[in-house]
Amino acid sequence: MGKEPGIEDLERALALKRREIRLKRWIQEGRLPVESSPSAPTPAAPEPPSLPPDPIYHSEVEWGERRPRFRIRFPRPSWSAWRDRLLLAIEVAAVAGAVALLLFSWQTMRGMQSEAVAARITPSPTPLIQAVVLPGGHRPPTAPGGPAPNPDEIPEHLRALVAALPTPVPITPGPRSPSRIVIPAIGVDAPIVPGTDWEALKKGVGHHPGTANPGERGNMVLAAHNDIYGEIFRDLEKLRPGDEIWVYAGNQAYRYVVVQKQIVLPTQVEVMAPTRDPVVTLITCYPYLVDTHRLVVVGELR
Repeated sequence: MGKEPGIEDLERALALKRREIRLKRWIQEGRLPVESSPSAPTPAAPEPPSLPPDPIYHSEVEWGERRPRFRIRFPRPSWSAWRDRLLLAIEVAAVAGAVALLLFSWQTMRGMQSEAVAARITPSPTPLIQAVVLPGGHRPPTAPGGPAPNPDEIPEHLRALVAALPTPVPITPGPRSPSRIVIPAIGVDAPIVPGTDWEALKKGVGHHPGTANPGERGNMVLAAHNDIYGEIFRDLEKLRPGDEIWVYAGNQAYRYVVVQKQIVLPTQVEVMAPTRDPVVTLITCYPYLVDTHRLVVVGELR
């Protein structure tokens, strides 16, 4: 078997072929003479002058050695590099979460402070609901059956508890205590006195001890008779939702609007329970001259 041609042999053959192509092109362009007589012997073609290297093919023909190929090799990231990137991402996320939590806490604290400033109202005292019956009864304390104002309305199992209650201490009204009530719809304009016992309700409308004062948050309980001692709350049942109730503390007037009216038993003292909103609760006996129940009217501060 013959020896296989090498790269140099192939390049040499390629150069000869290209040179032959150039000679033919020069003959066609008239750059080399051609004999017109076909019978004349064709002289040997002179050796063509050396030509400058073709700029297009020079690199392919004259280059003796193969150019080395340069490749940019990027290092393959190892497991430790991926782990470091993951830890960095976790740290960035943790810092961002901490900043977001701080901003949220700061905004929440500002909101709570604003609400506290907006709702800054003198706290109302806790109602001292020691009675087992609602105020406003028309039976005197000298009535048979015990020392309570309305012994016939007290359940038998609670009479011993009522008898053991201490004697109420006289209450001195303060500057924020209610002093007057005006109900235009039924023509009421009466003084308000501290206490809702028998002697207090002789003088006017009684303010139950420990309940809220006018304008304060909580339940302000007021009671009066409907058939004795002036019958101040005689027409309380005629009030309708939307009627006004004006309660004064000195010269300061507070406007309440009727929102509820109900008839309850004398032992349903839960109507005097404290409330979150400022309300007034008016209580009197019902029905007129029978007084077996209580009429309760509730108004909200507006």
